[in-house]
Amino acid sequence: MTATLVNEAGPAPAASPGAARARRSRRRGRIIALLFVLPALLLLGALVVYPVLFSVGRSFFDASGTRFVGGGNYSEMFRDPATLKAIRNTTVWVVVAPALLTGLGLILAVLVEKVRWATAFKLLLFMPMAVSFLAAGIIFRLAYDEDPDKGVLNAAAVSVHDAFRGASGYPTARARDGQGLTKGADGSYRTSAGASPGDTVALGLVGVLPGDLPDGAEPAYPAARQGARAGVLGGVVYLDFTPGGGGEQGKVDPRESGLPEMTVEAVQGGRAVATTTTASDGSFRFDGLRDGTYTVRLPASNFAAPYEGISWLGPTLVTPAIIGAYLWIWTGFAMVLIGAGLSALPRDALEAARMDGANEWQIFRRITVPLLAPVLSVVFITLVINVMKVFDLVYIIAPGPVQEDATVLATQMWLVSFGGGNNQGLGSALGVLLLLLVIPAMVFNVRRFRRSQR
Repeated sequence: MTATLVNEAGPAPAASPGAARARRSRRRGRIIALLFVLPALLLLGALVVYPVLFSVGRSFFDASGTRFVGGGNYSEMFRDPATLKAIRNTTVWVVVAPALLTGLGLILAVLVEKVRWATAFKLLLFMPMAVSFLAAGIIFRLAYDEDPDKGVLNAAAVSVHDAFRGASGYPTARARDGQGLTKGADGSYRTSAGASPGDTVALGLVGVLPGDLPDGAEPAYPAARQGARAGVLGGVVYLDFTPGGGGEQGKVDPRESGLPEMTVEAVQGGRAVATTTTASDGSFRFDGLRDGTYTVRLPASNFAAPYEGISWLGPTLVTPAIIGAYLWIWTGFAMVLIGAGLSALPRDALEAARMDGANEWQIFRRITVPLLAPVLSVVFITLVINVMKVFDLVYIIAPGPVQEDATVLATQMWLVSFGGGNNQGLGSALGVLLLLLVIPAMVFNVRRFRRSQR
């Protein structure tokens, strides 16, 4: 007996016209979307993808671009002292700048909430973001100038220093050779011959321009003519220079000025036993000295070079100084982003903590910071990516002699490729290294954004 199988279901039904139209509509939508995205994709490929691929390929060739050297550029990169210094400086930037900026942004964002004119304060802090890095570099190059007459920071440092330590009035003064004054190893001057109470000594100095004399300086001639007094060791310190010429060296002439406010010491047995200060006409006197022979000394403090401030752009401080300029520019950015996250915090949690007796520091440390952790991490990673690429400030602020001490990977890449090295193979290898360092931070940020969206 034979069994016959019959397909009772019958032929498959044809797709409905509505489903076909939906598929065509979706396909048309994809094509239209692709047409809109295509210009952006072309620009992205031309400006990002192609340069990256070209740099990777170029990094395997020599400076001329004709000879394949494999990994030679990468090995040379890590043998070059300048590149190693750039890597070290970049590490300092990555460790210091984002952490400081995130901390400052957090503190300012919390404090601004308690300020009456919060919007104006935020605008003031955010304003440096509107300044280009070129302009900001020029501003800070002038601010860090070592000349106190130009650099505002050194002008402030000199003012504070002179307010507490005072400044020498005669840094350029010196004695003539063979005029009775001997220079000590410490920079002081003392009389070659001894003097006793009742004697008068005249201490002549040169090297001071008449225009640099202190206000109120009077002629030394009247004081020099008073003569000696019994039991008093006196004298005059004067500028042994007659304006317009003439006069006699080693002798106080009528038109020669006294040197006021100069410290004078009476020395006996190698120890200063009396100290005084010259008057407006340069005269001085020691009363009450015991009989004996003394040496009159002008201490080195009278001739100390003026305090010139801090060498902000020297080899030691140039990197911290540039980081300071970077902080000035980006603190407002960090504050605004963190402030936006702060405004979205649940206020009921903060109020509940206050009702439970927590103080503001406990609320900040145990509630505000943990709730802001996602925002803080995004700000920190964004700044890490930014500092790895910093170029403008370093190139503009650092003077030529210390450019190598301040160099980072971005500036080193430019210097090697175009700034005199003309080795684009090695420069491309540095660019690839910089890309490899930036990619992990970018991946972390993208994942963070995706998690926040979910």
